[in-house]
This record gives sequence, C-alpha cells and structure tokens, in this order.
Amino acid sequence: MKKSTMTLLSALLVAPMITFAGSMTSEAPADAEVYFVQPSDGDTVGQNVNVVFGLRNMGVAPAGVDKKNTGHHHLLIDTDVPADLSKPLPATDKVKHFGGGQTETEIELAPGTHTLQLLLGNHAHVPHSTPVVSDVITITVE
Repeated sequence: MKKSTMTLLSALLVAPMITFAGSMTSEAPADAEVYFVQPSDGDTVGQNVNVVFGLRNMGVAPAGVDKKNTGHHHLLIDTDVPADLSKPLPATDKVKHFGGGQTETEIELAPGTHTLQLLLGNHAHVPHSTPVVSDVITITVE
C-alpha cells in the first residue's frame, strides 16, 4: 500500500475518534439540580430501599441520546464522586447506571449506615462540564 493511501486511511480512521472524543462533554444549565425525592437524609429504612430521583431545569434522556439539556441518573452508594469527571462513569456495585432514563429504583442494602448521592451523566455517561450532583444523604438500614 502506498504511503499516501496509508495516510488517508489513517486520517479516515482517526477523524471519527477525534469527533467522538470532542463530543464527550456536555453543558448543563447553570440552575440544573438533581436531588432525592426519597429517601430523605437521616431516614431509617428496611433493606429494600425505594429510591426516587428528582431533577430540575433539565430533562431525562437515555444513554446514547445526545440531546441538549438532558442526562440520565447515576446513583453513588457509599462512595465519593470520582476525581476525574471527564471520563465515562464506571459501572460498579457502588456506581449504579440508569441509562434507560429511569427515575426510580429499588436497591438492597445491608443493615448499617449508608451514603447515597446522585450524579447526572450525559449521553456517554460523562458528567456535564459543570457537574449536576446532589447533596450526599445518609440513611440507616435496619
């Protein structure tokens, strides 16, 4: 293969990655807010916890849908917000993804004290350039 053909092929393969990488972050309205409808900070609950997410001044859209002023929920359980918010959030037992656009869930937690926090992610599971993150709440599971 000629060098010019290789260069063209390389450019064609790399250009979409540059475009995709450039579209990984999204803006959020300055007044956007994510919060817990339930449970409330300080609640004592059973092991099956119904968690309802609230969102103001933005809309909910499933992962993969790149629409302005939207995102989807991620529930952080007993963990801090990741240090690097320029990358997609990991899917772990402590970072639950709701990429289908869900606004509530039921989780099972062991007895004891637990912290919960919400973090909105964009179409690619990346937090917005100004993160939309809730206050941390603490619940006690009996």
